[in-house]
Amino acid sequence: MDGFITILVIAIPLIIAAGLIIYFISIYNRLYSLKNSAEATLGQVRVALKKRLDMIEQLLGAVKSYAKFEKETFESITRLRTEVFRAGAGGLSDIDRESRRLFGSIVAVAESYPELKTSETVTRLMESVRSIEGEIARHRYTYNNIAQTFNIMLDTIPSKFIASSLGLSKMEYLKFPEEVEKRPEISF
Repeated sequence: MDGFITILVIAIPLIIAAGLIIYFISIYNRLYSLKNSAEATLGQVRVALKKRLDMIEQLLGAVKSYAKFEKETFESITRLRTEVFRAGAGGLSDIDRESRRLFGSIVAVAESYPELKTSETVTRLMESVRSIEGEIARHRYTYNNIAQTFNIMLDTIPSKFIASSLGLSKMEYLKFPEEVEKRPEISF
């Protein structure tokens, strides 16, 4: 009987320690799974924003013969295309806002010229840009859900302590303005 008690005294702490280690590992894996999923989804947002900018550039090429666009418009698109893969969540919001502004300018020009409104190329490109909006919105929604789950884990115990010991910090949400497209003022 004495040997059985000795085994219990040794086994119970070992079982508790093993359980705690397994629990720590599961929280660790969950945190890094969420972090990697968020990074992958942010990459998808970047790709979709770049696709939008590529199509805006093509649309600009189709419309430029009808309206005079400043050199700055082309430079803005080029600058945004290079920034899109370097920007974090906050920077992507700025890129989204600027690309929406550029697209709004081109749409306003296209609406001013009946020939452009009926052009199959212009119409197709405008619809492509608009369809990418849905793709960006889906990726943004997914990213923000992942970020929310990750941030909740960083706020709750015991994952808060594990994340803190790993040096993890909260993720920034993607905050793209849901603006109704306004016709921008354009001067020729």
